[in-house]
Amino acid sequence: MSDSTDDTGPRYRMPRLLSAVLLIAVLIVVATLPLVGAATFATRSAADTVNDDLGDIDANASLPLVSTITDRNGNVLARLYDQRRYQVASDRISDTVKDAVVAIEDRRFYDHEGVDVRGTLRALLANLTSGDVEQGASTLDQQYIKNYLLFIDAEDDADRDAATETSIARKLREMKLAIDLDRNYTKDEILTRYLNLVSFGNGAYGIETAARTYFDTSAADLTVAQAALLAGMVQSTANLDPYIYPDAALARRNTVLDAMVDTGYLSPAERDAAAAEPLGVLEEPRTEPSGCISAGDAGFFCDYVLSWLDDNGLDTAELATGGYTVKTTLDPATQEAAVAAVHTEAAADADGVSLSANYIAPTDNAHEVVAMASSRIYGLDADAGQTVLPLTHSALGNGAGSVFKLFAAAQALADGKVGLDDTLQVPQRIEVAGMGDGGAENSPVGMYCVENSGTYSSSMTLREALATSPNTPFIELEQKVGVDRIVDLAVRLGLRSYAEPGSFDGENSVVDVVKASNMGSFVLGPLAVDPLELANVSASLADNGRWCAPTPVLSVTDRDGRDITPDSGDCEQALDRKVANALANGMGGDAVSGTAEDAARAASWSGPVSAKTGTTESNLSAAFLGFIPGLAGATYAFNDGGSVQQLCTGPLRQCGTGNLFGGNEPARAFFTTLTATAGRYGGGKLPDVDSQYLRTGTVR
Repeated sequence: MSDSTDDTGPRYRMPRLLSAVLLIAVLIVVATLPLVGAATFATRSAADTVNDDLGDIDANASLPLVSTITDRNGNVLARLYDQRRYQVASDRISDTVKDAVVAIEDRRFYDHEGVDVRGTLRALLANLTSGDVEQGASTLDQQYIKNYLLFIDAEDDADRDAATETSIARKLREMKLAIDLDRNYTKDEILTRYLNLVSFGNGAYGIETAARTYFDTSAADLTVAQAALLAGMVQSTANLDPYIYPDAALARRNTVLDAMVDTGYLSPAERDAAAAEPLGVLEEPRTEPSGCISAGDAGFFCDYVLSWLDDNGLDTAELATGGYTVKTTLDPATQEAAVAAVHTEAAADADGVSLSANYIAPTDNAHEVVAMASSRIYGLDADAGQTVLPLTHSALGNGAGSVFKLFAAAQALADGKVGLDDTLQVPQRIEVAGMGDGGAENSPVGMYCVENSGTYSSSMTLREALATSPNTPFIELEQKVGVDRIVDLAVRLGLRSYAEPGSFDGENSVVDVVKASNMGSFVLGPLAVDPLELANVSASLADNGRWCAPTPVLSVTDRDGRDITPDSGDCEQALDRKVANALANGMGGDAVSGTAEDAARAASWSGPVSAKTGTTESNLSAAFLGFIPGLAGATYAFNDGGSVQQLCTGPLRQCGTGNLFGGNEPARAFFTTLTATAGRYGGGKLPDVDSQYLRTGTVR
């Protein structure tokens, strides 16, 4: 924004002439006072303000810049900004742009010392003679100050009004700052700062952004005609918008070319060649949405990244101005496979039900989230089933069902209560006291009753029970090791939110409620679950029983390239390594002869994999958890609308009488993804088992 007029018309002339007269008064003051002492004309508080503003300008750290979020390969996922600006160094700005701006805005730029008294008096005389404002009165130094106070320093409308008000105090302040600016910086530094600061319209702040927006090029590669167009637009981005007023923009561009000839930056022949060119702008301005909406299929992951950064001291407001580069853990190939799989298994616009999938790669010191997908489209069109709710990384739905049997098996193995090859009794129905009320039909008062869903052999090994998932033997294991210890293990392995205050009902945590009621149903997974935490349970088991907080970020660098990556925290051995490996080995039958066999075969998966399906009572939700050593994941189908209904398979939908199981859409989505990506993570393998976890005696 220059001090030249933005509008023309009789109704604007009187205020402008008054402004011109006012500026004459200012110049008289400046001419009769030493410039160094000009600021003493104002009050002491005004002088303090000048000093504060100059300090901000000196630092230049508050210049709002675009922050960029990328995947692990550096591909851009999203950008965040308040002002879309990419700051570039002087050597990355074409000299032609600098020449054009100087020629049209301040041709004595290299001769004056911040305030051009002679040039301003000449402009005022021309304006008064013509009866209009035909020549600008501000140097580039002054324009930089004015734009800085308007776009950067101003926090509200009052500040913005103060930055543009017509008053002697404001003009003196601007001139004093311009003089100090000229003393502190070289002309090229001032010009570079100016070009990085000013608005070029259509949401483009700074010359680099303008070059991208109008010509899909860089500031370093702008041609003479392109540079002249952008330099001319500074006068009035609204009235010289080449998309709305192409004729005015073209005329202004050619005026700039004429000025470049007058100042010696172009020859007449060069001017004629550039003037013969069309405007040459893109068919429409190249804009970049701010926020995760632009991340497409990675929108839910982007949302999780912002949440994670906020939890680690870098909030979205800071990202929107700070010019950070956030390199995430997202693996584009795995993400593509995960998204395709969930979209195959669940319609994006299905009423009231969706399917989420998360995949985590355990590394030496972290659990890296490499894919996060939902059958929903991340977006704002609710009528099309789109949403921006965190369906992939918040507690929701009606539970992961029988996946939670893993926790009972793990604790029983750790306590030596059972071995993988020990025989478990499998009664069709079991009634236990002191572990809640109800459950199966015809339950006596004070008793918790559980029945198997389907017909099973009267006995089987723990391996077989993990693969085929009868209910009753796991309730008996729960009795033996205790609900308290099982829920504590679930938290240690990854369900960390269950221990957070208020996680159950706003006042009490899930852990407190489960322990207080000795909730026998806990191992049947009836509680809302965070899909990402469920995937991290899988990662902890794949990582030999070691828990690490799931992290979506590899690095964060600030505008100066300094590494400010938050510490993701220490990892913890949540479960004895030998126990975790025994459990992982024992889970190897699900995809071979268990509840996930059909899904694995449909996806052409034939390698070893540790897995567990889960379905809640009445088929209100279903889940699948699986892992190979290098990649772990979980999928989760659940009610995500205003009403909770039973869910059906083929297609995944709400229905009257549910028949959805974890071995259906959840397992198929997992194995489809695993088949496409396992080779990137070392392939499938089951860990060896220490013999002490194979057989301890028959459990009765």
